[in-house]
Amino acid sequence: MSDFYQNGIITNFHNLTRRPLEALESDLMGFSKRRPMGLILPSLFSELEGPALTRIIDQLSHVDYLSEIIIGLDRADRDQFLRARDFFARLPQRHRILWNDGPRLRELDADLAAESLSPPAPGKGRNVWFCSGYAISSGRAEAIALHDCDITTYDRSMLARLLYPVANPHFNYEFCKGYYARIAEGKLNGRVGRLMVTPLLRALKKIHGPLDYLNYLDSYRYPLSGEFAMRADVLNDIRIPSDWGLEIGVLSEVHRNYSTKRLCQVDIADNYDHKHQPLSPEDASTGLYRMSTDIAKALYRKLATLGVTMNEAHFRTLKATYYRTALDIIENYYHDAMMNGLKVDRHSEEQAVELFAQSIMEAGVTFLESPRDKPFIPSWSRVQSAFPDMLERMYDAVEADNAGDV
Repeated sequence: MSDFYQNGIITNFHNLTRRPLEALESDLMGFSKRRPMGLILPSLFSELEGPALTRIIDQLSHVDYLSEIIIGLDRADRDQFLRARDFFARLPQRHRILWNDGPRLRELDADLAAESLSPPAPGKGRNVWFCSGYAISSGRAEAIALHDCDITTYDRSMLARLLYPVANPHFNYEFCKGYYARIAEGKLNGRVGRLMVTPLLRALKKIHGPLDYLNYLDSYRYPLSGEFAMRADVLNDIRIPSDWGLEIGVLSEVHRNYSTKRLCQVDIADNYDHKHQPLSPEDASTGLYRMSTDIAKALYRKLATLGVTMNEAHFRTLKATYYRTALDIIENYYHDAMMNGLKVDRHSEEQAVELFAQSIMEAGVTFLESPRDKPFIPSWSRVQSAFPDMLERMYDAVEADNAGDV
C-alpha cells in the first residue's frame, strides 16, 4: 500500500501489514527472472573487524534473489585485502571486491586524475562511485541497492523492502529511498537529520519561498539514510559529491533527472541503529562537525544551480533563521519523546544545534571563497566519453584482483 506524503511530491510506501519476509522474498525471486538485482556495499576494512558487518554478511548469505554483490573496500593494504577476500568468501552469490587502494585501481585513478575526472577526495562518495562504475561494466543487475556496513540491527527484510519498488517489473519507479525511525536504547538518535537538515530546509524555505527543490527534499522522512535502490541506468548519469554530502547529492541528482512520479521512499525497519559519529566540536575535519558542513555545502551548490543568489549577508540571515527554527524543533522532539517514554538530553541537543549553526555559516564562507571548486565527481557518461575503454579496464582490474593475482 502507498500514499502521497507532503502534497504528493514522492510516493511513500508504508510497512502497514508487516508482511512476512518469506512472501517478500518469494516475490523478489519472481521479479529477478525479469529484472536481475544487485547490491553495493561501501566498506572500510576496519568494519570487517566489528560485529555489524559480520551480521550483515550472515543475513545476506540467505538472500537468493541477488545476482551480484559489489563490495567497495577502502583503507586496506595487500594483507588486509586478502583477509577481506576470505571474510566475504562465505557469500554464496557472485561477489566482487573493489580494492580501492590496490595498484590496479590506483593506476586507473591516476589516468582519470590526468584528465581531472578522478574523485577529488577519498571517502564514501568515491567508494560508491567506483562501485557504480563496476556495476555498469558488469551489467549483471538491472535494479541495484546500496546500504552501509555499520548497521548493528541489520535484517535482510531491510534489503527486500528497499529493492521491491524498483525491482517490481509492474512498477515504474527509478529510485527508492529507505527510511526508519531513529530510536535505540530508549533515546532519539539521528541528530544531523532531526536538528540540522530539517530545520535548515525549513529556514531556506522561509528565506527563499517554497521552491520545488526544497519542498522535494523536505518530503523525505529521512533524507540522510544510507539505504537506497535504483534502476541500473540511474548510475550512468548522476554526479555525486565525494564527501558527506553524498546522500543529499544523490537526492538532488535524481530530482534533476527524473519526474518525482518515478521516485519513492519506503519504510524498511522498525528498529535501526548504527555506528554513531561524535559531535567533535573542537575538530572541523571529523565527526558531525564535518558531516554537517559537507551537507550544507551540498545544499548551497544545488541551490546555486537553480539560480539562487547567496552572499555573506544571506548566510548570516540563514544562520539566525535556522537557529530559531531548530530550537522550536527541539521543543517538539522533547514533547514527542516524553509522550513515548524516550530520553532526550535537551542540553546536548542545543549544543548540537549551536555547532550546526556554526557549520552552516562556515559552509557558506567556504562556498563563497571557492568559486572554482569542483565538488561533484563526474558522471560515468562523461568518463566514458573521455575513456571509451575505462569500464572494460575497470572490470578486468577487479576480476584480476579477485582471481588471486595480487
